[in-house]
Amino acid sequence: MSGFVEKPEPLEVPGLVHLHTGKVRDLYRNEAGDLVMVAGDRISAYDWVLPTEIPDKGRVLTQLSLWWFDKLADLVPNHVISTDLPEGAPDDWAGRTLICTSLDMVPVEAVARGYLTGSGLAEYKESRTVCGLALPEGLVDGSELPAPIFTPATKAAVGEHDENVPYEEVARQVGAETAALLRRTTLDVYGRARDIARERGIVLADTKFEFGFDGDQLILADEVLTPDSSRFWPAETWEPGHAQPSYDKQFVRDWLTSPASGWDRASEQPPPPLPQEIVDATRAKYLEAYERLTGLSWT
Repeated sequence: MSGFVEKPEPLEVPGLVHLHTGKVRDLYRNEAGDLVMVAGDRISAYDWVLPTEIPDKGRVLTQLSLWWFDKLADLVPNHVISTDLPEGAPDDWAGRTLICTSLDMVPVEAVARGYLTGSGLAEYKESRTVCGLALPEGLVDGSELPAPIFTPATKAAVGEHDENVPYEEVARQVGAETAALLRRTTLDVYGRARDIARERGIVLADTKFEFGFDGDQLILADEVLTPDSSRFWPAETWEPGHAQPSYDKQFVRDWLTSPASGWDRASEQPPPPLPQEIVDATRAKYLEAYERLTGLSWT
């Protein structure tokens, strides 16, 4: 059993119809038929959406996504129409709300990996492959791959886990032409982002994108290249052979699996609230990622 520890009730806003409450975002539709995405401060770990929020997290994800969308605009169009606050929306939505084109979403997570870690490392240890792609011998946790690879995954519902799938399964689901376009675009975007991050002293180990179609045009959607959707490592401490320090929710994961939390991950009991020091440390890591990537100060 997993999912929301405490599922929030959606806000009612005149002129907006609530569509979905996700791990982080609430989706609405406005009277023009556009999507309104509101990024909350919720945080998830081990397929649970935790009861404790991380202040400013939703704004950081939204503002960092907007920064990246601008950097990638010549490679692929994105779904953002406006950042204006919908009329009647609460003031707290400012800075965390995007009005977006409603797309026909591609039903796979488009994942790019430039380094070996996480679920890719687990598969590599068993078979020397990742998503069925053969890799050379001798790689370890944190190794840079000979070239970035496209390793798609299924999209999971809240409380469930994404599953890596071979490229051939994507081609079967969406067609060979769309699969090839997804792979090419994913690797192009990853390559651009990896180089930008590297200039700022950050290793972009892997990341996942979501795409949809507006007619025949492939559009980059959802969030992009944030600490929630990517593994960012400090370049100055990168050293293959062990787990790397990262700009993400590792503080949360580490505390939940420590004796201090008193939580048994294997049980069906929900995780406990986070202590303030873990909240503060996690918030600081998200802000550090934003500031280091963009060169802007968080205010």
